[in-house]
Formats: sequence, C-alpha cells, structure tokens
Amino acid sequence: MDVEDINAVQALLLYNIGEAEVVIRDLKDRGYYHGSNVSYNIKKLTEFEYLMQERCAHDRRSIRLKLTDKGMRLCNGIRSLQNDLAAKVGSSPDTLKALDGASQALLQVERTWTDFIRYGHE
Repeated sequence: MDVEDINAVQALLLYNIGEAEVVIRDLKDRGYYHGSNVSYNIKKLTEFEYLMQERCAHDRRSIRLKLTDKGMRLCNGIRSLQNDLAAKVGSSPDTLKALDGASQALLQVERTWTDFIRYGHE
C-alpha cells in the first residue's frame, strides 16, 4: 500500500479503532497493545494525520480518538487486503480442513492451560 510513515502496530491500532470514536483509556484497558507504547503510537498517528484527538466535553481528562479521512482510507485498504486474503485462503477445501484442524488443536491447548491454571498439575 506504499505506506512507510507508520509501523504494523500503529496500522493495527487504526484498524481496531475503525469508524468508532474511542477513548484512549479504553484502548489501554482492553490490553490489545501490551508490549507497545500506546501513548507514543497515538502521538505518531496524530502527527502523521491518521488520527484526530479531542477532549471529551463531560470529562476533560479523557481524550477521544477518531480516524481522519487519511486514516479511514488506510483502514479501508487494510480491510480490503484482509478480505482478499480471506477469499484466497477460504477457496480451497483442503485449506479449510487444515484450518479447522488447527483451530481444534488450539482449543485443546487452551483447555489444557485453563485446566492447569484452575486445578493445578496432578
């Protein structure tokens, strides 16, 4: 897409905001961005005109984020790429069967970890 002014984490942040208006605290509280500095990424996305920030009228401490037109174009481009990829992946019965098997294996791993955490090892 010839976008070189932001990184993958920042693009994901834009994608997850999408058409919504989001309070910065909500992004942090959801825990989507562990290992990344949300404040830094928001600052950069605002600086490069992908995001707009405005203070909430009822709570001046909270800042709402909304994509600019530039941010929305990138978000839509990412969505289009994802749809194209999903169509290619989903077009083969063998691939769908393999994905189903992988999904089942991941569910088993999740259950194993959940049981271990809940009941300990025996």
